Amino acid sequence: MTCEYDLHCHSTASDGVLAPSEVVRRAAALGVKHLALTDHDTIAGVPQAMACASELGIELICGVEISVTWEDQCFHILGLNIDPTCELLGAGLAQLQRVRQERAEKIADQLEKHGLHGALAQVLAMAGQGMVTRTHFARWIADRGYAPSVSEAFERFLGRGKPGYVATRWAGLEEALSWIVAAGGLAVLAHPLRYTLTARHLRRFLTAFQSLGGVGMEVVCGSSTPAQIETLADYARRFRLLGSVGSDFHDPACTWIELGRLAPLPAGVTPVWQALQP
Repeated sequence: MTCEYDLHCHSTASDGVLAPSEVVRRAAALGVKHLALTDHDTIAGVPQAMACASELGIELICGVEISVTWEDQCFHILGLNIDPTCELLGAGLAQLQRVRQERAEKIADQLEKHGLHGALAQVLAMAGQGMVTRTHFARWIADRGYAPSVSEAFERFLGRGKPGYVATRWAGLEEALSWIVAAGGLAVLAHPLRYTLTARHLRRFLTAFQSLGGVGMEVVCGSSTPAQIETLADYARRFRLLGSVGSDFHDPACTWIELGRLAPLPAGVTPVWQALQP
């Protein structure tokens, strides 16, 4: 099933494997009409994606996925329909990019101590001009044969308590939402069930999120089951949050997550794109 909207995907500007223009071309070929490029803590890929979308006649929504720390846990907040020239947002993203660089150096140092040598230089080369993420390290670990796959690289080396894990403090929730609001955007919680929260903890987060200016949550994600979609739809209705849909596409090799291959929003959930209309 192809949805005309896909409001969460990644390019080589962060941890995707396709250039921004290639992501747009793939989305258009698959029937997506409205696409948000939401790279981690950067909007560097937006100009290229915007130019390609204009050529192909599809709508490119300027977006970003901001890393946030709330109660010592990392969350990802999408900023949709943001003004890329907003100075407050730009300064905030620059701050997070410095945090990412520092984290990369610490991860490489940790891996070095455990016999995985030369990670930093090769991961930086892999990322190019994009943001360095843990996914780049996982790909490097898998490519070098230290783990049989990217997912196993996370399990063995990069997850909490593992040799390459580095605790990181990102932007505060209130701070990140203020950047999105200042940029005229909509703050949307990405993949709410991926944080392995208890129901009570998720309710507490959504209460704080909404009180600080959050307006939406992903109800349909690329890996969602029907039961998960219904669970998230119930939260969206209960907290009066707009519902978003996003594949979280990174890599065409991951055939189970594809641009636009998304279930429809359940009844009673107001689509976030209604708030995107001029």
